[in-house]
Amino acid sequence: MSVHSSLVDNVPLHPKSSYQNAYGAPWDANMPSFSIFVQPPGGVLCAKYKSALGPNNKAETSYTTAYALFEALWEAGITACFVNVGSDHPSIIEAIIKGKRERPDRWPRFITCPSEITAISMADGYSRVSGRPQAVIVHVDVGTQALGQGLHNASVGRAPVFIFAGLCPYTEAGEMTGSRTEYMHWLQEAPDQKAIVRQYCRYTGEIRSGLNAKQTISRALQFASSAPKGPVYLASARETLAEEIEPYSLDQQQWQPIGPSALPAEAVNEVAEALVRSERPLVITGYSGRDRRCPELLVALAELVPGLRVHDTGGSDLCFPFSHPASQGFRLSTDDCTRDADMILLLDCDVPWIPSKNPPPKETRIYHVDIDPLNQRIPVSFFPAHGRWTADCYTALEQLVTHISTSPLLEIVQGASYQNRKKALVEVHEERLRNIATRCRLGDDESLDASNIGYLLKHILPESTVFVIEAVTCAQLLSDQLQLDRPGSWINCGATGIGWSNGAALGVKMALDDTLSNNPGKETSPPPGLVCQVVGDGSFMCAAPSSALWVARKYNIPILTVVLNNGGFKAPRNSTELVYPNGMNKKATDDEMNISFRPSPNYAALAEAASGSISKAIEKDADQWMSGVQVDSVSTLKTELSRASNRIQAMGKGMFIEALIP
Repeated sequence: MSVHSSLVDNVPLHPKSSYQNAYGAPWDANMPSFSIFVQPPGGVLCAKYKSALGPNNKAETSYTTAYALFEALWEAGITACFVNVGSDHPSIIEAIIKGKRERPDRWPRFITCPSEITAISMADGYSRVSGRPQAVIVHVDVGTQALGQGLHNASVGRAPVFIFAGLCPYTEAGEMTGSRTEYMHWLQEAPDQKAIVRQYCRYTGEIRSGLNAKQTISRALQFASSAPKGPVYLASARETLAEEIEPYSLDQQQWQPIGPSALPAEAVNEVAEALVRSERPLVITGYSGRDRRCPELLVALAELVPGLRVHDTGGSDLCFPFSHPASQGFRLSTDDCTRDADMILLLDCDVPWIPSKNPPPKETRIYHVDIDPLNQRIPVSFFPAHGRWTADCYTALEQLVTHISTSPLLEIVQGASYQNRKKALVEVHEERLRNIATRCRLGDDESLDASNIGYLLKHILPESTVFVIEAVTCAQLLSDQLQLDRPGSWINCGATGIGWSNGAALGVKMALDDTLSNNPGKETSPPPGLVCQVVGDGSFMCAAPSSALWVARKYNIPILTVVLNNGGFKAPRNSTELVYPNGMNKKATDDEMNISFRPSPNYAALAEAASGSISKAIEKDADQWMSGVQVDSVSTLKTELSRASNRIQAMGKGMFIEALIP
């Protein structure tokens, strides 16, 4: 029998009859090797002997902090863990195995991600569809740093993600289970590991004891799931993760996130009056579409107030149907509709306009309704407003629609002048659609650009397709051609860490499939079966594409990826020209500006190689899990898009199209 002296210093040992073994039996001097965790009888946790052998002398893994971690995640509704394990995770790995073997139907699904950026991006994409946080497991400081731009994306994009990382062991001579055993344990200890991510997280903490591990996890998840949602980060050392504790559970009803807040009555009246009595009202939104119920309510508001326009800044999700006459489209806050507005309502929007480019008139009345109307995480944000309220967007829209519908304001908006405004709006919208149509060159031999690619995607892929867009300089042109109406059909990063979509599209596909499998009787018309990632070559290259492609094959997550290969980064050229419109950049080559990717990689071949689809034994395309092709004309893109739908939905295999843009 061995005693951990560090735990029993100055604590008197009590008679052996005071203790039990791990299975509740009285202490037996003839039992095999023990470790004793001693505490005076009557304490918070009664002292118990933990046997290395279970019934029938078979070795068993005990209930550890690490096991409690994953049990807590499952109990809180987290069903997927995207993992990149390391030397700080022995107890984590033991717990994963134990759970898979003992409770396979009540244990998270574990997705191995060779790159941490793939892990956090997949969790990000999954959470945007499900609305629930998913988990990411990384190792110590290096794994935390490797989350990189994915952490920025989850924070700015309001995506709830639970991140857990190990800490270097704090003992070095075998004093405790989990003590240092390898060379790197002296090299991976940052003075404050949590500081690496603190400014991007809603909460950072440390599990210091298994006795309150689940409480710590539940508190972190409350922050992640409370608006504005975002990433949270917990860490724990090997010794703590190996700590043996008694199994316990929490009442999840007591750990709910903060509920939605509403506008005060006087605010409802003030905003509704302003909407109705202004001549050129405008709504600017960015994240409201994350709640799939909001677009319909925003349409109801636009129908109630004829002449109301809606500008979607493209913060993340489709917030308003493109086909509605009130739609001003997706314009990254640069649309000129702000210039003549006499009343603006901001809904869940970080950047409503660019002050140096398209500011509204000084006399415009501005109201801001947001879950964080002060943009507390943005140091410089000087957008004015005559009224700001912290409120849930869906709840606030419900209040406004109800108030206008049941007050004397309803009679006002039914007047002839409002109907004339509505007619004028329809005419402007129809003219805009005609202008958009003229941009498409659709002859079979025409070279590819963002406009005809967007047009073909819309008209060839199923109506139920969900588009995960990360096209930077091409995004607005794509939006004009896709002309999407269905909530959830367009998902954009909403942040600026490029490479997000490589993993996010896989997470979106996983979440959609899980939603269908968990609701087999729920009718969807039509089912959201196809996910299409549209990504620029610069973004695709920037975030471990081979890792994401391998994960897709390993876990059978078939999506359509369309890489827009224009040979490099185009956004820096645009940015430079905005500051120096007559500078040397006007005539500079891409190589002079260091934004060229030529000679270009063969992305289609990379996709097949990374997904394990290239083999001498493979001769037929149908046998390959991933089919990678290059296209350079309208006719070749038509052919491959027609093949993609059947390949992905009917065969369950991946498709990768590299679109060559001159």
